[in-house]
Amino acid sequence: MHRRTPRPEPPTPSYPPAPPAAAPAGGGGPAHRGPGLDDRFGALTAAVVSGARRRAVRDGDRQVDTAHLLHSLLELDGEARAAFDGGPRQIARLLGYLAQRAIGYGLRWRGAVENSGAVPVLRTAAGIGWSPAAAGALERALRRPSARGAREVTGPDLLAALAADRGCRAVEVLQRAGVDVEALLARLDAAPAVDA
Repeated sequence: MHRRTPRPEPPTPSYPPAPPAAAPAGGGGPAHRGPGLDDRFGALTAAVVSGARRRAVRDGDRQVDTAHLLHSLLELDGEARAAFDGGPRQIARLLGYLAQRAIGYGLRWRGAVENSGAVPVLRTAAGIGWSPAAAGALERALRRPSARGAREVTGPDLLAALAADRGCRAVEVLQRAGVDVEALLARLDAAPAVDA
């Protein structure tokens, strides 16, 4: 009887790298390098992005998608959790729903690329990459601080960027858990965000 040696999980840097360079699905054209996470994400939001990547690796997914980002965000960022008007019960419902991904609704996502049409379908480099929808959300999050004269991306910036893409998996999860996504976005846009 052979004893199975568990495969080691690929190391995840403590500070998240930028999404890997990718070429358009049709080939040719400039490489899509994704947002530069290293210098514009604060420590907390960097931990959120890194946690989403670890979750995708642990679940055996080839890409980090917007549901991975939402799950990590809700677990780690209290300011993002405070944006929900349903209180702790709504957060618990969301986290419970996200935790069922590996055994329930998420099975239909296995092996499929999350692409809501927000950005072109990308062919990622070797190793785990970012779904087109997740890469688009990170890019939108990076644009929000400059609009208020700030530099660092906050949890609410990332939450608003996820909620803005109505066709992504994160929004599907929010809607299934009974979150009014339009009202959530309105609160996030109205609330002044402060850099840490």
